[in-house]
Amino acid sequence: MSGRRRDERVTINKEFESFESFIQEYVTNISRSGVFVRSREPLPVGTRVDLRFTVLLDEVETIEGVGEVVRVQDDPPGMGIAFVELSPHSRAVIEKILEQREEERRKRS
Repeated sequence: MSGRRRDERVTINKEFESFESFIQEYVTNISRSGVFVRSREPLPVGTRVDLRFTVLLDEVETIEGVGEVVRVQDDPPGMGIAFVELSPHSRAVIEKILEQREEERRKRS
């Protein structure tokens, strides 16, 4: 035995009808390094999570990978999750989300 404990992972799997509902309902902040997930019962710091978010951008897109809870807060209730592993496709989807959000901000300015 190696003495190394295998971390159990919790799965977060959620589908959204649009990019707007993804941001407003569940993921209030997303960046290249992680995501803030609203939750009335956040997981403890250090918990590894399997992530899978399906969102409708121009077409249905999926973000999937592994993350780790790095922060828990009460207002709004939820947890900050740092991305540990993401597929190249998932990274491209996140880039697309960030670009769309920036374009929306520019339009409002």
